[in-house]
Amino acid sequence: MAESLDTNLEAALELVARWINESQRMVVFTGAGVSTESGIPDFRSPGGVWSKYDPSEFTFDKFVSNPEVRKKRWRLFLEEEAMWTAARPNPAHLAVAELQRLGKLRAVITQNIDGLHQEAGLPDELVIELHGTNRFVACLSCSARWPSAEVRERLRRERIEDPPCPECGGIIKTATVSFGQQMPEKEVRESERLSREADLMLVMGSTLVVHPAAIMPMIAKEAGGRVVIINLSETAGDRYAEIVIRGKAGEVLPEVVKRFRKKFMT
Repeated sequence: MAESLDTNLEAALELVARWINESQRMVVFTGAGVSTESGIPDFRSPGGVWSKYDPSEFTFDKFVSNPEVRKKRWRLFLEEEAMWTAARPNPAHLAVAELQRLGKLRAVITQNIDGLHQEAGLPDELVIELHGTNRFVACLSCSARWPSAEVRERLRRERIEDPPCPECGGIIKTATVSFGQQMPEKEVRESERLSREADLMLVMGSTLVVHPAAIMPMIAKEAGGRVVIINLSETAGDRYAEIVIRGKAGEVLPEVVKRFRKKFMT
């Protein structure tokens, strides 16, 4: 972020820092824009997965019913390895983790599947992954789970195109939520509860158009919490947010945290 900040932006950063200090139940909500700052393309943007593949080919029903669809998805799983393994937490992830260390974060609700919040230092139990995670592969029948790296190694070693579950022989898939697949009930309920109880929600990197995840900031607002949005483009929540800051999460949030530490932690 530029050294010289305009007056309106400076005032917004200072106010958000003050609200963080006042908050007792702050929740951070993150979307794809946070992941893109770590080099992971937004699935829906140019260069993303769905600009190369037709998303209608990868619905949950087709994955379960069609072995050829599963083979194609596993090929993509191997092709994506370099992108996922190269991704590292960016300054936004690190700033969120710092807020947790400073005792100011209750939880993170994320639409992202990359596990970078945990890699930045957040405990697993503080990260609610509404769309699942690509760090693991799970059996749809017996719910056994394995690290994705282990499954990739098995695919290459055994040269399997459509791997069955080694425990029960069932169908396995990445532990992410596919098109047409039911959202994880536990995570949705927990996100709704945290949103209702939040006195401050920081929304970063999401246009708030993918439901039901997108309703969480609205739940926080309707329950009396403050909503702050940090995003490069317009979002569906701009109309009800107290503060909207146009910018990259990895530039804006570290500036906020710096002001919070300077004013309220010294």
